[in-house]
Amino acid sequence: MAAKRQEPAIAIRDLRVIRGSRKVIQDISINISHGSLVGLLGPSGSGKTTLMRAIVGAQIIAGGSVTVLGKTAGSPELRSDVGYVTQSPSVYADLTAHENLQYFAQLAGVGNAEIKSVLKTVDLHDIADRPVMNLSGGQRSRVSLAAALLGTPEVLILDEPTVGLDPVLRKDLWDVFRSLVKGGATLLVSSHVMDEAQRCDRLIMMREGEILAHSTLPALLKKTKTKDVEGAFLALATTVDTSRSEEKR
Repeated sequence: MAAKRQEPAIAIRDLRVIRGSRKVIQDISINISHGSLVGLLGPSGSGKTTLMRAIVGAQIIAGGSVTVLGKTAGSPELRSDVGYVTQSPSVYADLTAHENLQYFAQLAGVGNAEIKSVLKTVDLHDIADRPVMNLSGGQRSRVSLAAALLGTPEVLILDEPTVGLDPVLRKDLWDVFRSLVKGGATLLVSSHVMDEAQRCDRLIMMREGEILAHSTLPALLKKTKTKDVEGAFLALATTVDTSRSEEKR
């Protein structure tokens, strides 16, 4: 296992994102360590995707800063170091899985050996010659993940990668994520499925563009005096709502 470095893999300082008149991200500051598997949890509309887009440099920000591996998010130097998997499969449906990876391998500057390796990692080598349009939703998600893995990026940003998958496929993907972290990668994985929290080293909980918590699951349960992550989230949200109500009085 690769040794974890002391400086953060991702450093976010006073990040603010505004859409129209609404603050989508409200002055967030947070660090994510190298070689960690961090879960980004929260309901739909909480700002998870916007935060991830800011980390990969695809989001216009109104203030603050985001650095990845010591460089400004979205810098050309980071193209081979950061992999990004969006909620919807970002591959070509009319091409086979293998043809998709051949195309993305050319962009990443890697060869056939790398393609074979990532196909094995995501367990698609047996169906690599099928058109993506004929694959299941879970298989398509794994093709997208395979494309993001080309070039062995140090940081992987995965937006709802297990949405719509059955429990067996979800477990298989999380096993892949854990193996990547053991190899030294840093993963930020968003989800609105609260029970996936137990698979993460640390958790970031978001609601309405704010961070409710950034902690390990045991520490979070202890702090909120709850038995599961859903109870912890509700307790934190209630505390915030109560505090806001008192401020308005």
